[in-house]
Formats: sequence, C-alpha cells, structure tokens
Amino acid sequence: MIAPQTIAIVVLDQGGLALARKLAKQLPGAKIHGLATRVKADVSFTATTAHLRKLFAEGQSIVGIMAAGILIRALAPLLADKRGEPPVIALSHDGAAVVPLLGGHHGANELATRIAKLLKTRATVTTAGDVALGLALDAPPAGYSLANPQAAKAVTAALLAGEAARVIGEAPWLKAAKLKISPQARAALHVTDKAIKPGKLELVYHPRTLALGVGCERGAAAKELIALARRALKTQGLATESVACVVSLDLKADEAAVHALAADLGVPARFFTAARLERETPRLKNPSAVVFEAVGCHGVAEGAALAAAGPRGQLIVPKTASKRATVAIARSPKLIDGEATGTPQGRLDIVGLGPGDAVYLTPDARAALLQATDAVGYDLYLDLAGDLIASARRHALPLGAEEARVKLALDLAAKGRRVALISSGDPGIYAMGAPLFEMLERVNKPAWNRVAIAVRPGLSAMQMAAARAGAPLGHDFCAISLSDLLTPRDAIEKRLRAAAAGDFVVALYNPVSLRRRELIITARDILMAARGPETPVLLAHDLGRPTEKLQTIALKQLRAESAGMTTLVMIGASTSKSMIRGTQAWLYTPRGYAVKHKKAK
Repeated sequence: MIAPQTIAIVVLDQGGLALARKLAKQLPGAKIHGLATRVKADVSFTATTAHLRKLFAEGQSIVGIMAAGILIRALAPLLADKRGEPPVIALSHDGAAVVPLLGGHHGANELATRIAKLLKTRATVTTAGDVALGLALDAPPAGYSLANPQAAKAVTAALLAGEAARVIGEAPWLKAAKLKISPQARAALHVTDKAIKPGKLELVYHPRTLALGVGCERGAAAKELIALARRALKTQGLATESVACVVSLDLKADEAAVHALAADLGVPARFFTAARLERETPRLKNPSAVVFEAVGCHGVAEGAALAAAGPRGQLIVPKTASKRATVAIARSPKLIDGEATGTPQGRLDIVGLGPGDAVYLTPDARAALLQATDAVGYDLYLDLAGDLIASARRHALPLGAEEARVKLALDLAAKGRRVALISSGDPGIYAMGAPLFEMLERVNKPAWNRVAIAVRPGLSAMQMAAARAGAPLGHDFCAISLSDLLTPRDAIEKRLRAAAAGDFVVALYNPVSLRRRELIITARDILMAARGPETPVLLAHDLGRPTEKLQTIALKQLRAESAGMTTLVMIGASTSKSMIRGTQAWLYTPRGYAVKHKKAK
C-alpha cells in the first residue's frame, strides 16, 4: 500500500493543474509539486529533472502529469534495482492515459488503478503477470508478505507458459486470480505462518495472523525482549513475517523495549487497558494473582496476544519468560490489522509554523502536521496550517488560553491520538514548548507521562528578520520579551541592563500591546545609554505574510508607535552597521574579520 503522504503529483504547466487538484482532493495527503515559473503549488521547484530525481531517491511515489518521455529521461540514470523502485506513473493532461512506468510491483499498478477509477478510465498496466494471471506474484496484497521474492520470476514464467499451480493454505486473493489449479503441479504457492524452506518452483506467502503479546519490567533491556521474542518464534517454527503487531498493557506504552521489538519486527506496537485484558482471563494458560494485584489483570503477555487475535484466536505459545520479560503468541483465523488493533502510544508534536507561510515550514514540522489526527492551537495558527491539517480534528482555543491548550493536547495524546500542538515561529521561543513542560513537571500525571513528545522546530521571527536584513545576528545576541504579563517588569529591566552592559544585539519580542506602551521606551533608553543614539534598529512587521514590511531606523527614533503586536524589533550592538550596496540596503554585525585582516597587514 502507498502511504498517502508520499504521493507527489508533479505538474509542469497550467494545463495539468486542474487535473492535479482533482487528484489531490481524492488522494489523502498527496501534494502538488509545480514548476515555479508556471504553476502555483504546494511545493515549488525550478529544475524539473533534479526535482524528479530527488523525489525518486527519497522513495516518494511520483504521479507526473506530463509526457512519459520526460519522466523516463529524468529517472533513467537512477534505475538499478527494480525491487527498490518507488511507483512512477505518467498521466496525460486530459486524464485519459494512466501509465505505471516504474515500481509496478511496489504500488504503481495499484495506485494507477486507483487513479484510473477516480478518472473513470482504465490504467495501462503492462506487467505480464498482472495482465495474464490477474495478479503480481511478487506483490501480494496488504496483510501478506512474500518470503522468497527472488523465486517469483521463475514461478511467474512457468505459470505464463501454461503450467498449473498448487495452492497450499488459505488465501482468497489467490483463488480469485486466473490460475490453473492442480494438486500435482510443479509450481506451488504456500500460504502459511510457518517458517518453511521452499522448493525451486515454490513461493511462500506469510499472512499477518500472529499477535505477539509482551510484558516486561520497567526499563528492561530491549535486546533481552527481542531475543526472547525471536527465540519463541523460532522454537515454534513460526515466521517473523506473520507477526502483525506487538501488543501489551497500556501501562507499557512508553516502554522503550516494547517499541524496540516492534521496530525490529517492522510492525506496530499497540496497547490495551487492564480492563480489556482482564476479559481474556478465562482463556489464559497462566493466570497470575500477583500480576492482577500489580496491574489489574491476570495476564499481560497472554491476555494482550489473545485480545489482538480476537474471540476466535488461539494461544499457540503460552507465556514464556526471561529474567525481566515475558512473551506469548496467539494465532487468528483471519488477518490481523495491526494498525487497527488496540491503541497506539499517544504522540504529541509541538510544532513551530515559522512566520506563517507554508514555504517556511521545516520538513520535520510539515511531516508532523500531515500525520496529526488532532490539531490544537489558537484559531489563527490553525488557519495558517491550512491544508496540512485538513484530515485532522481542529481544536481551537482563544489567545491567552495556553495552559488550556496544553492540557487538551496532552489529554488527547494520552488517548492514543497523534496531536500537533501548534505555535507560530519556533515552539521553544516564547511559545508552547515552555508551558507544556511546566505543566508536565507540575502535574506529573501518569497517563501524560506515557505520551511520546517531540518538539518540531520552526523558523523564529528573529532568524527570519535577520535573514531579510542581512546578518545583524552575526555576532553575540540575545532575545528579550517585553511582555510583563508573566514576567515582572523589574526582571525585564534587569535583563535589558545586562544586555546593554554585554553589548549584545537584542531581539525584542512582544514590544508593545494595546495597553502596554512604555516598556519599549524604557528599553530604548537603557540601550541607548550604552551604545549611542545612532545605533541601527530593524523593525520587522508581519514577517512571512503579504503585509510584511521592514525598515531600519536609528535607536533615538524608536517610539511606541514604531511597532505593533506583530513586530519584531532588533536593536544592533555598538558594532552593528547599515550600508547600501548597489540598490540594496543591508544591516550586519561584524565578527571581527576586518580587525583580523588589519593586523595581518
């Protein structure tokens, strides 16, 4: 299956833009990549060949609304191993031709067929197996994996030559294919959760029908749990590829060893409440009163495995223990959807939007927004995130309700949601990072402590302003907020005097508000006494927005009226300089290279 956020719809002109927009609406998470000189898109590029190669190298699925020849010529130098190719599809401008060019057995045929259905046309699938047999033997559907893909070519060739096949095991998708079936056939298609060694003309498909239940002591070593699980699978002759998920009690949702085991097997880690596991007590082979006393259920590993395998599942490996861990395995009579089993560990991404325009988002922040199930923030911030949170639930709270936003975000994440707590600028600079960690320390709520938290940095206002102006932060600098809502005024003045004494470039955040007008004058006077009235001051208004405006004035000219609530004020050091070269004005703070060169002479 193709992860929706990895689909890049590439457009080179206005003629293909309407089709691109139509597809982007129907393929969740897909983004339009447009040639900057011709198309306004989610992602802009200037060099077509280089951009296509970059997408391909990153493993993104490419849907090119362009001539197939452009895609072929651009990607030809990168073609080496067909097993590692991401899907590449060419579309005509009218949508009548949908041609999977590369990665047919890695999702291209599937994606092309899906696109063709959306456009009410037919995909031009040329892969021999798909056409003649009705399936690609080396690309089983979701829920199955092929243990020996290297043998698929020989088996496919035999079947295309008219030979029959033996199907051993249950797989509805094989029964629905255009296969000749014979119990005496040379070619064999095994469907099993056992780790068997195939013959020359045999393929082995492993269905995801096993649930691996685990338990461990707090802080148990990952290598111990991984070794125990792999030993249990090997002892029973079970294929690791048939494990659908690693499951445990929700108290273990933040246990590193559990997540390491899931990553080692390439499956999701999922968790159940003690009440849900307790319902499995009648089916446990090793119920424990001691475990019940400790966590509220009579069995963690066995109970979790059975809960994931469903009411018809069977415990095939009872609880097996090492020094600090336990595992158990249950088999389901049908495929287990690991992603839909139990509850995932909740995730909370504290995301910085930068100045607002999506073009300034870091890739890290963009990915977090696209993956969010819930977005929490001030209305304006949610609006700025725009389509990136289109599939997430919006939770808007008013300006000033920072602690309420933090609490809501943590509560949602504690329920297994993936939450984006959105800030402007950088979340660690006068934004949502500090109040979140303050609340975690103050409240110390167990459910919150099990949430996986990550800070996704954004471009700060002072960085953006400095980049626009030149290099005013070229030497030592500091940032001071003039808001006295949470910080006493005397503390702010003390910091201003220290910045003046240290001759730092000073970035002033929150310089004024409707009621607070005098602190910016205090800042001016303190700094002017130390570095002079002609010191350059950068006023950056509405950074990253259509109304953006930058101006440079002398420190003596700074007034309350000079700034607004969306202004970043940057006051230079005594060494900061403004200059004009050609038609451009620049502001910078030298680091001392001129002095170095002077001494060298």
